Amino acid sequence: MTDEIRFATKIAVLLDDELAVWQRLNVTAFLVSGLAATDPELTGEPYEDAEGTLYLPMFRQPVLVFAGDGATLKVAHERALGRGLRPAVFTRELFGTGNDRDNRAAVRAVKRADLDLVGLALHGPRNAVDKIVKGARLHP
Repeated sequence: MTDEIRFATKIAVLLDDELAVWQRLNVTAFLVSGLAATDPELTGEPYEDAEGTLYLPMFRQPVLVFAGDGATLKVAHERALGRGLRPAVFTRELFGTGNDRDNRAAVRAVKRADLDLVGLALHGPRNAVDKIVKGARLHP
């Protein structure tokens, strides 16, 4: 029997529930890469199989994926910023770009209140993240 590990923090991804399945997967991958890149404490040790083959490390804790409509995303975005958390964001315009430079330029061209968010990811204290994604439902 293994002791249950309870994390003081939570990783959450919130997606627009109108996205196609391929878009949801793509957005999730992009968003969580931002979390992993900015917080090395989120990533565990490399994996190794019984033969000694090494594999890349992954997050130390689960990633919860939620879905909601555009209004839910907008509210969650403002709540995250209001609590001092810096989310990763994915806007609808990024489906039309093909590289990091153009992605950043597309976000930079739009005022915060006008961002057409289709996804966001964040990491923070459990209670704060729960309040930020309130109104969203776990992704089916």
